[in-house]
Amino acid sequence: MQALAQFSADAQDSLVLLDLGLPPHSSSMTEGLLLLGDWLQKSPASKIIVLTGQDEKAAALEAVRRGAFDFLIKPASVASIHAALQRADLFRRTELQLSDAGEARLHLTARLSEGPKEAAAGAEEQLLRRTLAATGYNVAEAARQLGMAREHVYYYLNKYGLRRPE
Repeated sequence: MQALAQFSADAQDSLVLLDLGLPPHSSSMTEGLLLLGDWLQKSPASKIIVLTGQDEKAAALEAVRRGAFDFLIKPASVASIHAALQRADLFRRTELQLSDAGEARLHLTARLSEGPKEAAAGAEEQLLRRTLAATGYNVAEAARQLGMAREHVYYYLNKYGLRRPE
């Protein structure tokens, strides 16, 4: 994807306005949802606001399930886009302050039928992803911030199949 290729290390905690209808399948949400997931893999602290004019209810549900911060229906006014970006920026800055204080705000979507063990694994993976992204995938620094041995970080990297983004 061209948009993801433009991603840089400076975009680690960015605000993103994403139209779900992207080429080559602009009449579906497929490309936009793929980009949403890929962007959040590389930059878990980003706040992504999605726009769509297609099947709003299904798009909103799926985008939020995959980690979108907010959702706007096209045509969206400049005022509503500006307001959504301001809300997202407030959350982004507050989460950065929490991070500086040694805390992380996680966004977790869990299927209730899977039970607490699977939900805990999802939170565990998200915390590891955020910490690794924040430390530039420096395992020693991630281990220090998480209060664990480097070997345990390597264990979780293998457990969740995490690799440094290219």
